Amino acid sequence: MTDARAVRYEIEIPGVLQAMGAVHEAIDAQGLDRRLRHLVLLRASQINRCAHCVKMHTREARADGESSERLDRVIVFEQSSEFSAEEKAALAWAEALTVVDARTDYAALRARLRAHFSEREIGALTANIAMINLWNRLHLSRY
Repeated sequence: MTDARAVRYEIEIPGVLQAMGAVHEAIDAQGLDRRLRHLVLLRASQINRCAHCVKMHTREARADGESSERLDRVIVFEQSSEFSAEEKAALAWAEALTVVDARTDYAALRARLRAHFSEREIGALTANIAMINLWNRLHLSRY
């Protein structure tokens, strides 16, 4: 019989999880808008099909003032007039960094970001997306 139990990361690698949490504090200190941060974390979690993270980021977004209507439409943000050009650029970046595809035009996406964000904000946004992808994979590997 095989042993398919979930690895208990909080017991096995607590220092790694603590360091990952500290990264978020450093990213948050860069001043990226919290509501925008929630949108990209939610979109990456939707793509990665991480139910735990979708639930958590939806709850946190609502607590920070995001509407349920907009959260319901994150999945179709490009077709929704409820999202600003800035938000759409960030959400497109989240999709591109979550679903890695050789056909993606990263240069065009960076140009789209630069129309709305500083280099520091792009760095914080990219780090947030990278970290949620890591968290999603940890959570998915448990179930």
